[in-house]
Amino acid sequence: MTDTPETTTAPATASTDQPRVTASAASIRTSLQRFRVLAYITGVWLLVLVAEMIAKYGFSVEGLEWIGPVHGAIYFLYFLMTLDLAMKVRWSVWKTFLTVLAGTIPLLSFWVEHIRNIEVRDRFLS
Repeated sequence: MTDTPETTTAPATASTDQPRVTASAASIRTSLQRFRVLAYITGVWLLVLVAEMIAKYGFSVEGLEWIGPVHGAIYFLYFLMTLDLAMKVRWSVWKTFLTVLAGTIPLLSFWVEHIRNIEVRDRFLS
């Protein structure tokens, strides 16, 4: 009987189709939490912006011009938090782009946040 070296298989998380993630679970958890908070805030402010546009263009209500810049600033923070999370979990450019785009379409940021939260928790935090 000959002794053969034991073969080891790579864990499921180290598959060849997904890049290796070097961020710690704590770092990913923190980034995910920031992303989730900003996704919700961005979604709410986008709805407020839509209401402001309806009031302004549909009913000639003035004095709400400050809502657009506030949403813009919050969206920029959402953009940064999305990029932070995307770099830590190694999302593709396409997935990152679609996630960033979700902050520009009313109600979509809530759904995309839910989907990305499940994906990241299942893959990195379980």
